[in-house]
Amino acid sequence: MGVGNKLSQISRRDLFKLAGQYGMSSTVLAAGAFGGAMSIGSLARAAESTYERRFSKPAKFNLKFGAAGFNARNLLIERAGALEFARDLEARTDGEIRIEFIGDNQICGQLSCVEKTQLGVVDIYAASTQNSAGGAPYLNVLDYAYMFPSRAAQYHFLYSPESQRILRDPLEERHGLKFLFSHAELRGMQMGLGWKDKPITKLEDLFGSKNRVTGTQLGRIAMQALNLNPVPVAWEETLDGLRQGLIDGAETWASAVAYANMSPVVSKSVDLKFFCGTEHTSMSAKVFNSLDGYLQDAVLESSYWAQTHVQAANEAALVNTVGFSNPQLPGTIFVENDVEPIFLPDSEIKMAEEMCSPEFQPQLWEQWRERLNGWAGGIDTYQEIYNIAREIPLDMKAENVEPRRWWKG
Repeated sequence: MGVGNKLSQISRRDLFKLAGQYGMSSTVLAAGAFGGAMSIGSLARAAESTYERRFSKPAKFNLKFGAAGFNARNLLIERAGALEFARDLEARTDGEIRIEFIGDNQICGQLSCVEKTQLGVVDIYAASTQNSAGGAPYLNVLDYAYMFPSRAAQYHFLYSPESQRILRDPLEERHGLKFLFSHAELRGMQMGLGWKDKPITKLEDLFGSKNRVTGTQLGRIAMQALNLNPVPVAWEETLDGLRQGLIDGAETWASAVAYANMSPVVSKSVDLKFFCGTEHTSMSAKVFNSLDGYLQDAVLESSYWAQTHVQAANEAALVNTVGFSNPQLPGTIFVENDVEPIFLPDSEIKMAEEMCSPEFQPQLWEQWRERLNGWAGGIDTYQEIYNIAREIPLDMKAENVEPRRWWKG
């Protein structure tokens, strides 16, 4: 069954009515746990039992979780793990930690969630690391072009104990954020309807097009080097920009197109794989440090569990739900909206890498590399992550990467 059908029987009005009775978090957590279609009756029963379980005793800590544009419906398209993490943490702590999940941009958006967490408006947030790099510039460390050759390499790094030293500790020290877990995809070009009849068989076909770029400064370096004319456009305005033809395309990843309802205005999803697309969840380090030791352990274990869930679920959703495969499965979002995935030959990807990566064009990256290395205590951030990303075979499937508890060394 298509994801869109799961909540389609329930009107927004009924959903808000239930939320008024049992709270939005209990309703959303209940909806997110369903495996198939649901009726208003079945959701009401699930929301009630979720509410009763969650409020069976007073919580020691009530934490606000701001989740950019996410809700129970689109978290089944891009499997970013936010609801699974919240559910697991509440169950694991037997209700001592209670999560108030606030999605749909109601409390913060892709660009503002990071700041609202740093200011204490929310305690936990989910947004892309690239959009969050405005408020936490160290997150640019993930965005060197072609540092990760595959989604498997991204997961391997996130599980690596070395990620603690290279990514997590500097982020916490510099920006007060505890990086918990992330989904992993690699960014490509999502071309608008004006490109429907234009064949894209080589990198050159994209040269000179005008494209939205995200909040990451490093992404712009790569796009300029690839002659892709980066134009900063807020995520929330990208859909309109594509619809009105103000931009030719947007750099983002496949499941983001699907979850954000962008598929109707995208004709081709070109898998350039040129830098990270990481929809991550972070927590205020101050809030984490205020928890009792056993509750800190629970947060880390729930993060690990969410990371393993995301790794398997998002890989499946890319094929079964999004339609980012060749051949495509019928009934997927891309098939229903006539979005063609373009997987360029290895020789074209290699050409892109030679045009823009620090390996081949070190001068383009010097300033940022020096800055990030300084923030990380003098290590060579690019080279170290590059090496870790290649500890596994290049053709390893992402679902086969061995999960590890990164904080245990």
